Amino acid sequence: MKNFFADLHIHVGMSEQGQWVKIPTSRRLTIHNILAEAAERKGLALIGVIDALSPLVLNDLSDLVNRGLLTLCSGGGYRYLDKITLLLGAEIETVEARGGQSHTLIFLPDIAEMTRFSQRMANHIRNINLSSQNAHIPLGRLIEIAGEHDAVIIPAHVFTPHKSLFGVCCHRLDSILTDRQIARIGAIELGLSADSVMADRIPELAQFSFLSNSDAHSLDKIAREYNVLMMAAPSFTEFAKVCRRQEGRRVAANYGLDPRLGKYHRSCCPSCGTAVAATVLPGQCSVCGGNQLIQGVFDRIEQIASYRLPQHPGHRSPYIYQIPLEFIPGIGKRAMAKLLADFGTEMNVLNKAGYAELVSSVGERLAGCIAETRSGQARIVNGGGGVYGRVKRH
Repeated sequence: MKNFFADLHIHVGMSEQGQWVKIPTSRRLTIHNILAEAAERKGLALIGVIDALSPLVLNDLSDLVNRGLLTLCSGGGYRYLDKITLLLGAEIETVEARGGQSHTLIFLPDIAEMTRFSQRMANHIRNINLSSQNAHIPLGRLIEIAGEHDAVIIPAHVFTPHKSLFGVCCHRLDSILTDRQIARIGAIELGLSADSVMADRIPELAQFSFLSNSDAHSLDKIAREYNVLMMAAPSFTEFAKVCRRQEGRRVAANYGLDPRLGKYHRSCCPSCGTAVAATVLPGQCSVCGGNQLIQGVFDRIEQIASYRLPQHPGHRSPYIYQIPLEFIPGIGKRAMAKLLADFGTEMNVLNKAGYAELVSSVGERLAGCIAETRSGQARIVNGGGGVYGRVKRH
């Protein structure tokens, strides 16, 4: 068994022919650019591109296979130039009968199976070419359909306030899903504004492995959160075993933002940025009078949690707070280029570079900032209302 760095939630912005797949995202988020960025600059071993439901993306993937740049792995997934493995995923929006929409990630082993699934979902989705479209079915029905394709099913960013399972659809899974449907769920994606300390206050989540992924909408956001997966090789079947903790495979660690940096961590008025108490929701902002207050993940979990303190199951992997280089004050394009030139990838800077090596590369001040964020001692201003938190300057 080996450990592999993995980010399983990366969006495609445009096809290689210049057609939009995900709006709004960066135009530079093409399949080829994602593969190059993740392998060469980020240092990942496994990525999940979650817009492969789109025929535009499937065409681009098929082209890369025909050109010999992607090769199908024996366990599913595609190897890019023997540098990184790509898993094919789809993010699909569902709606519950009693209200509330949520996003779910569906992973399949190859282009042929994803094509069959895409054709089937086209009966429910009006524009199959675009990412994260509403399937106009409840989550339970999506789970049943995806289960027939032997998919790995992962509810996405499950606590965020607009379109997520616990954020707006339910307090408990069994209120909208049957036991059979719950058993089909492979893992739970926490989202940028939550961590395992927060999520393990909810008893029914103890059965699931947790994943921390980037939900990247631009190249530089890839690997702002990621996982260490213990498995024999980076492939679809191995990833499926990781989620189920089968045959020694498991999530060895989650690396994620301090939840305070997430843009939906605390309840907030998006009009003026004022933090608000959960007790005023719904209501008006006392500063500007706005009435579109957004409940934060922290406050939502306070509302639905059964435990006052987290009750971690024995299998729970450590959650390691890590602040991406782009969040660290003072690290601009020049410093980033120097760090990557000296250490190869962002994974190396964040996980392997020693303090003395960092000082030699970018000087004491920036080395100190990097060391502080790696130690968990950074001073942070809470995010909320759609605005990311930030690291305070010294």
